[in-house]
Amino acid sequence: MPSVDNRKIDETYMRKALTLAAKGLGRTSPNPMVGAVVVRPGTKKGRIIGRGYHACAGLAHAEVVAIDNAVLATKGSIKGADLYVTLEPCMTFGRTPPCTGAIIEAGIRRVFTGAGDPNPKVRGRGVRRLRRAGIEVVTGILKAECTALNAAYNKHIVTGLPYVTLKLATSLDGRIASNGGDSSWITSKESRSYVHELRNIVDCVMVGSGTALADNPWLTTRGVKGGRDSVRVVLDSALRLPASANLYKVQQRVSTFVFTGKKASHKKAEILKAKGVEVLRVAETKAGLSLKAVLKKLGERGVTDLLVEGGGGLAAGLLKGGHVDKVLWFTAPIIIGADGVPSVATLGVNNMDSALRFKTIKVKTLGTDVLVEGCF
Repeated sequence: MPSVDNRKIDETYMRKALTLAAKGLGRTSPNPMVGAVVVRPGTKKGRIIGRGYHACAGLAHAEVVAIDNAVLATKGSIKGADLYVTLEPCMTFGRTPPCTGAIIEAGIRRVFTGAGDPNPKVRGRGVRRLRRAGIEVVTGILKAECTALNAAYNKHIVTGLPYVTLKLATSLDGRIASNGGDSSWITSKESRSYVHELRNIVDCVMVGSGTALADNPWLTTRGVKGGRDSVRVVLDSALRLPASANLYKVQQRVSTFVFTGKKASHKKAEILKAKGVEVLRVAETKAGLSLKAVLKKLGERGVTDLLVEGGGGLAAGLLKGGHVDKVLWFTAPIIIGADGVPSVATLGVNNMDSALRFKTIKVKTLGTDVLVEGCF
């Protein structure tokens, strides 16, 4: 085991790698976010000679970028250097060659990893290959932080399903609209800006047909520098949403999926397809479209990170089905009353023991609002 002082040094370098990894937020899917630093030993703490992160799926991985930058910076060999990387290096050929080969070829002396890669093609094999090559490997540096960074990737690679974040924006008494259906605007400008930042980093944004009919949303990203639109999804079992809806516009810029029932109008489906909308038919249950089938189809299309923005029926269905991984609950300092529209439909909770409880909670303020982030 390393000394306490060495452990602190290792954690310092891993935090720098984590900061680099976060630069790929929203751009690496379906790959994980990864950061790496190359350190030249020689003094008590050493010094960083190369930095890298995975910027986008299909581009070079963090380890390779860091090694290449180190070689460029030193204008020579980096043999004997240490590598700190937030995720176990891969050893499979995909769009890019395996990182373990680059590490071995560069003459890296020691590799410090944060999280293990749950990908069945990698899991533990990358570490074993490096060790067989005579490289010392230390695992688990800031493991919790490194694992949490790729929560969406971790779930998708193991289950094939996207990581589901449920966003709720309500009054203090949990209402999303007045009894007349007015919901503009419950939350503050700061909260709404934050939601646009979320859309910029997720793969997909989803709403139910009720919300789409009531609000006619665009679900695009606005006001974010360098932002991009995520795939838009609407659940519409009977294809009630008109073809003129905003969700069916700007197809050249952003894709739209509509999930519907097997008996929904084929004529309406053809009209939507002609507009560039992808129509996906799934099985139905007594409660509506099979949410399990919806999530499975999204996962098959490479969606790792899904943001659900409404409404109450969809929220309840996802919560009852155990499909939600995280809730983002924006609460505004207003009261609407019991005749307002509830944020979550009936869950069938008969006693406190059966109430849904978060395992972890974070709280912060946005303008006049309070944001509670809870994970199951």
